[in-house]
Amino acid sequence: MSAVAKPMPMISRQGNAVDWMLLLAVLALVGLGIVMVSSASLHLAGSGNSFHYLSKHLIALALGLIAAFVALQVPSQWWEKGSTWLYFFGLLLLAVVLIPGVGKTVNGATRWVALGPFNLQTSEFMKLFMIFYMSGYLVRRQVEVAHSVWGVIKPLLLLSVAVIMLMAQPDFGTTVVLLATALGLLFLGGAPLWQFGLLLLLAVAGGAVLVITSPYRMERVTSFLNPWADPLDSGYQLSQALIAFGRGEWTGVGLGNGIQKQFYLPEAHTDFIMAVIGEEFGLVGTLTVIGLFAILVWRAFSIGAAAEALQRRFAAYVAYGIGLWLGMQAFINVGVNVGLLPTKGLTLPFISYGSNSMIIACLAVGVLLRIHWENSTGQEGPGGLPWRA
Repeated sequence: MSAVAKPMPMISRQGNAVDWMLLLAVLALVGLGIVMVSSASLHLAGSGNSFHYLSKHLIALALGLIAAFVALQVPSQWWEKGSTWLYFFGLLLLAVVLIPGVGKTVNGATRWVALGPFNLQTSEFMKLFMIFYMSGYLVRRQVEVAHSVWGVIKPLLLLSVAVIMLMAQPDFGTTVVLLATALGLLFLGGAPLWQFGLLLLLAVAGGAVLVITSPYRMERVTSFLNPWADPLDSGYQLSQALIAFGRGEWTGVGLGNGIQKQFYLPEAHTDFIMAVIGEEFGLVGTLTVIGLFAILVWRAFSIGAAAEALQRRFAAYVAYGIGLWLGMQAFINVGVNVGLLPTKGLTLPFISYGSNSMIIACLAVGVLLRIHWENSTGQEGPGGLPWRA
């Protein structure tokens, strides 16, 4: 008896092969980042060169564009096949940082591996590798995740290994982003609401324990609740950021005219670059940045929804995960700058100075554009260039 081949699902085109709205939003964020890193770091004159940080930022951007170009050529099927191996490779990178004499310590945190003039922050790679792994797991274990507690717990057990390594660095901010993204993917993957709620409660309880048992984290929380209680010590950074936003008012004091970045606000070109934007461009500039990130997250979820409609579930979860990750990290960074959240040490994607963050964020956007192109053209295998479709 001959086997009857099942008909292939129809793949409809979804409009333009390039998601121009996503691309333009990212380019706007990158362009603003170049301007603001320059504005926030020229006075630092690192190594006797006023453009020291800007030059390194542009080099990271160039590497990020190369990474995005490569990601555009990689079919999403390949990421799916290698998702588990990429996760274990990410664990290996996290372990390397903890080897005495290999990991580089800055401000009490051991998060980097020195590779000549370049410092590799392995936790940045883990964000994307975790999304690939969780997406692959949700495709393979769809029924188990939806109907079994064990199906939800299993990937979290493996994720806990990464969390332990991250907390050993320590990197509480990346840990929060990883857990939040993973829980979001489990919810989108069909985990029952009560299980999702219980896991969220356990994650919050675990975070509270980490804060209570760590004096420096407890100090961050107390200074966040009332930075003006000690504005010259524990509340100094947040109080200076709030002063910057206050000076900016509606339209800002003008590009380059900010005062807080000039040795008053620590980490003005990295973690607190949003405060510089608030001072120099005011509420209008702040809301513009938030709006651009909202567009990015919206397009990521739209790309994911289109992939899911085409039964491309792995690609859908990857798009959802990237949207959750970038949106969550931007939300935390802005929340820290305006005093809604305790200090976490997370960069603002595409804008803050930070080579590893820029490269991985650009790579993630390349993956998103590739998924959109596959949705639009129906071509999922190797071959062809997205911009020629």
